[in-house]
Amino acid sequence: MALDDRLIEFMMLSCHPSKALKHPKLLLMSTLKIVHVVEALGGGVYTYFKNLTQVLCEAPDLEVTVIYSGNRDEINNDQVVADFHPKTRLICISMHREIRFKEDFKAFKALKTTLKQIEPDVLHLHSSKAGILGRFAYLFSPRLKAKLFYTPHGFSFLRKDISSLKRHLFFSIEFLSQKLTGGTLIACGDTELRYAKKIGPALLVRNGIQQLGLTNFEKQHRPQIKCIGTLGRITYARNPAYFNQIALNYPELEFLWIGDGELRHQLTAPNITVTGWFNHYEQGLQKLEVLDLYLQTSLWEGLPIALLEASAREIPIVATNIIGNKDIVADGKTGFLFDAEHEFDQILQKSKNQSTRIALGNAAKKRTAILFNSAVNFQKLIRLYQA
Repeated sequence: MALDDRLIEFMMLSCHPSKALKHPKLLLMSTLKIVHVVEALGGGVYTYFKNLTQVLCEAPDLEVTVIYSGNRDEINNDQVVADFHPKTRLICISMHREIRFKEDFKAFKALKTTLKQIEPDVLHLHSSKAGILGRFAYLFSPRLKAKLFYTPHGFSFLRKDISSLKRHLFFSIEFLSQKLTGGTLIACGDTELRYAKKIGPALLVRNGIQQLGLTNFEKQHRPQIKCIGTLGRITYARNPAYFNQIALNYPELEFLWIGDGELRHQLTAPNITVTGWFNHYEQGLQKLEVLDLYLQTSLWEGLPIALLEASAREIPIVATNIIGNKDIVADGKTGFLFDAEHEFDQILQKSKNQSTRIALGNAAKKRTAILFNSAVNFQKLIRLYQA
């Protein structure tokens, strides 16, 4: 059977790991078996994995498996297969973001069984839910000798939509899980690294985007600001109510939300257009190019990929002064950070100058190419895996 035929057969069986793993000939033997586990395969994390597989699967002697959940609305299994590197092994295991003890136990058992079958050399867990389930599967698999890594992509104890008691509980769970299983935390941003060090041994591997095709990109800056927008899921974390309020304050401007989500009903301003989801991620990125300013109203973040995509396209960023945003935006140099609505108005007045926007956009593109190049940053992960 040819290589491509084996990969196609594996993809067909990928959502049934118990069946796929009974076919050892489908698994391509290589020097280092790497397994990534993620529940939250949507938004920026999706782009992260898309870029990650493009880098890892091109490296020699690496065998890459991604175990993910297809339960989120924006997940399209066919699109995952199309977007990820064709050498990526994809396995679907049902996981849920919120605590559901019965479902969580099923996910734990499925994960434990799958890891036992694969016997990875490296196990890398992503985001809070997969981090907990994966650690328990690792803990109760004494024969598993894999190196353990965990990337939070935004710690759950930094969420603003839960009580302080719950935040304290989530921190305790992260802390105790780390003590029980060990391993290394891989922070995706500089500020996340500082929090990660409070929990255990931590290193920094910044999120990144593909720079290919963007090197010669030149933004056509309009003389006046006409359209302000954002890219991503419409969730509490992205604070759509605040985005809506800003749009109401400036009825003469167009506002664009590229994406969709459960809080779409909060975007009621008549000058806001919501695009909905696209069949291909690139379609959403093309919409970015019509923006004169990129507005990020988030309450909390890990290291938002959408800001990197906008920066690489020379779009000045205006973002709330929070973790993640402030790791990307050099305030006053590549964009602006703000804490209150009156500050946004001051920033808008500064940004009306076309030459200012051009200078900010050029600086943003250069900073992104240096600090947030996925082809460079993910090579650091490979070195960690191989060490």
